Amino acid sequence: MARIHPSAVVETDSIGAGVSIGEFAVLRAGVVVGDDVTIHPHVVVENDIELGSGTEILPGSHIGRRPRAVGAIAREPSFKQQLLIGSNCLIGPLAVVYYDVEIGPEVLIGDGASIRELCRVGSRVVIGRGVTLDRAVAIGNDTRVMDKAHLTGGMAIGEGVFISTLVVTTNDSTFGRDYVEEAVKAPSIESGAMIGGGASLLPGVRIGRDAIVGSGAVVTSDVEPQTMVLGVPARPVTRKR
Repeated sequence: MARIHPSAVVETDSIGAGVSIGEFAVLRAGVVVGDDVTIHPHVVVENDIELGSGTEILPGSHIGRRPRAVGAIAREPSFKQQLLIGSNCLIGPLAVVYYDVEIGPEVLIGDGASIRELCRVGSRVVIGRGVTLDRAVAIGNDTRVMDKAHLTGGMAIGEGVFISTLVVTTNDSTFGRDYVEEAVKAPSIESGAMIGGGASLLPGVRIGRDAIVGSGAVVTSDVEPQTMVLGVPARPVTRKR
């Protein structure tokens, strides 16, 4: 039997067994809640969202934010009104997950993280505190993205990747001045690669499989598989055995 606080607003009947919904939480129509889900106070879950069994959402998070454009935004956002969060996930306080996102099972989303529309996150992924995923980022299984990293729109990241704190990625070399969506090209990171703290990946660069980018490096060109690069601009220094 579900435990629903009297102050919660619950507009759905699709609630599994053992669910707990805290004070002033809001669940809109069309939400599907699996068994043993815990929704803490002041969480908002918008329409047509599926929460997998055993998932926990901590206070103040917004699940299903609708993308909006204003006059300063060059692109009108496109998305589907759907969102899937897998089983046994943990979503930290004040996290924001937009519509049209898919998150696999056993994912940790840290405090204050933001995940934009069209993102796809695999299983057993860590999204650290304050991490921002711009639109249409794809992250493979078992990848870790540490606190306050920014993954720019359109990035593809493989499995078992480690991205350290304060890593910056960009996809537009015009600084937004002459924005043309077709010319935007995000970096990509292949499976097993490791990116050190404070590194910067410029538009379009490819980080090869099992490569290492040292802390503070500025990557201006592709990094070959199993290669370590350091410096500004980043240059190869050794090859892993």
